[in-house]
Amino acid sequence: MDFVLVDWLRILCGVWFIPHLVGKGLHREKAGETFEAAGFKPGTLFVVLTMVAETCAAVGMIFSVYPRVAAVCGALVLLGAGYAVVKINGLNWRWQKMGPEYPIFWALICLLTALV
Repeated sequence: MDFVLVDWLRILCGVWFIPHLVGKGLHREKAGETFEAAGFKPGTLFVVLTMVAETCAAVGMIFSVYPRVAAVCGALVLLGAGYAVVKINGLNWRWQKMGPEYPIFWALICLLTALV
């Protein structure tokens, strides 16, 4: 198999959703509180919706099942996460201050893999 760098990047972006899914699954109540703090109510509904979207993104990106759709789905979740981080912590563009740069960067990489 002749994978190119973009394929590996797509797979890696998909794999990175797995710890997020596990974390949300193990800590649904805390995740729900976080969603509600960001203005997404009811929080538990958004936890479930996000987990479904992240699962679709992970499976699609890892196994190349509609990878472009999966990448866009993942990017939308990540942009929502970036919004939530700003809503909760304010506009701090540094990880030390809980800034949104990580989910925004990850969303842009997902979109890049969808475009290439």
